[in-house]
Amino acid sequence: MKILVFDTTLRDGSQGAGIAFTVEDKIKIAKALDSFGISYIEGGWPGSNPKDELFFSQMKKLGSLGLKNAKLTAFSSTRRKGSKASEDESLRAIVKSGVKTACIFGKSWDLHVKYALKTTNEENLKMIFESVAFLKSKKLEVIFDAEHYFDGYRNNKEYALETVRTAVDGGVDTICLCETNGGMLPSDIQSIVRKTISLFPKVRFGIHAHNDSGCAVANSIAAVEEGCIMVQGTINGIGERCGNANLCSIIPALEFKRNYECISKKNVKKLSELSRYVDEIANLVTDDSRPYVGNNAFAHKAGMHVSAIERNPETYEHINPALVGNERRILISDLSGKSNIVSKFNEMKRGIKDTDDGNASEKIKKVIDIVKEKENNGYQYENADASFFLITKKALGSFKPFFSLVCYRLIVEKDSDGNIVSEAAVKLDVRGKEEHTVAEGNGPVDALSNCLRKALIKYYPDIKNVFLMDFKVRVVNSTANTAAKVRVLIESSDASRNWGTIGVSENIIDASWQALSDSIEYKLLRSKK
Repeated sequence: MKILVFDTTLRDGSQGAGIAFTVEDKIKIAKALDSFGISYIEGGWPGSNPKDELFFSQMKKLGSLGLKNAKLTAFSSTRRKGSKASEDESLRAIVKSGVKTACIFGKSWDLHVKYALKTTNEENLKMIFESVAFLKSKKLEVIFDAEHYFDGYRNNKEYALETVRTAVDGGVDTICLCETNGGMLPSDIQSIVRKTISLFPKVRFGIHAHNDSGCAVANSIAAVEEGCIMVQGTINGIGERCGNANLCSIIPALEFKRNYECISKKNVKKLSELSRYVDEIANLVTDDSRPYVGNNAFAHKAGMHVSAIERNPETYEHINPALVGNERRILISDLSGKSNIVSKFNEMKRGIKDTDDGNASEKIKKVIDIVKEKENNGYQYENADASFFLITKKALGSFKPFFSLVCYRLIVEKDSDGNIVSEAAVKLDVRGKEEHTVAEGNGPVDALSNCLRKALIKYYPDIKNVFLMDFKVRVVNSTANTAAKVRVLIESSDASRNWGTIGVSENIIDASWQALSDSIEYKLLRSKK
């Protein structure tokens, strides 16, 4: 069965705390969603703000509203009380936007009719009917979001059902039952959806769930299993309060666990990439623990787990990570065993040649002991694969340094106008020659990085393509106050791959130097391959 995926990242998702899309942001996301294979993309509410009006205007200029696969959808409420649908500014704005699909919401809970709309139940029904009928008269596909339907059904079943019947009478194409407050549990959803659909067997239903009780994904899946053929949600579950139903969890669950057709199998492999892309545009810190698409979704730390998945991945992985464009990660920590070390070597495509002799077990034990000692001193290698690889090579005696530090010095000056200048001087031993360089930077770490690169580039030109992707600092033992150790994590890239390095010290500059030098050494080691 085909399930229609209705994405509301650009409208409902933008209502999440700390999220503010520009028009350009919305166009980029809309194109990405369209390429991914989303059925409907809700672009916004053209009658409510200039930004959304401009978005629809810009999309219209792109031709066919700028999309190749999805139906661009405009959002609005039903007409205002005491007015005519044909004169309602919001409904007229939908028609003016040029879309062929409209999604309007109306109240299905009489409590909202009384306190939010401050009108009668009868007038609310007229608002629903006339709004749907007006948009249908303009040859639009109309989706009616029955807002607060489940709370309405539980408190006044007859009236909630009457709002659905009224939308049907108005000619609606799809009715989306909205769990707006996010407080229902899957069993509530199942029961109410089943009873509602049984009374309207010829009507196409959908589900719109919020995550206030942590059940938005489960509730959406439950609704589909009871007969809903449209699922509304957002990428990464962003949205108001605790967010909307997360399409990045719903799509693979329906595709791979219930055999519904949502997105082509080929495109589902782009799901992790889409998740990260939306995070990047929304300027959000990616949640590594997201199901399916998170960086830790298929990460394994305990030695027993790693040993088992090496024999059969199904022992600790519910699906193949490649199905959603993700990958398995083996984490190195004080919980690591032999399996972690061997698997990590294989993962990094270097093999375990350094241990391919009669003393393999002894050498691996040596690496494990070093990792445990390092972690006890504040190091953490889960996101610092490159540093782990270097300490392993060094522990096994198979690493020849490309350079060594003689000394470094830093000067930071701030003048009376508030201008700050950072200058670093570094002495390195490179191939038996002393290199002494000086460089400025936007801060002491940048100055150190510039100095390091300046000293090495004539020997190792490959490092010109290395650039910093991320820089994170974390206090390791906060009880020591200003004397606490800090952990610096650096993510570097050379355009073809990313890698992480780590440094730990009571001095943030020294910790940064460790991570910076590890980053360059790892790059040089890989280039030598």
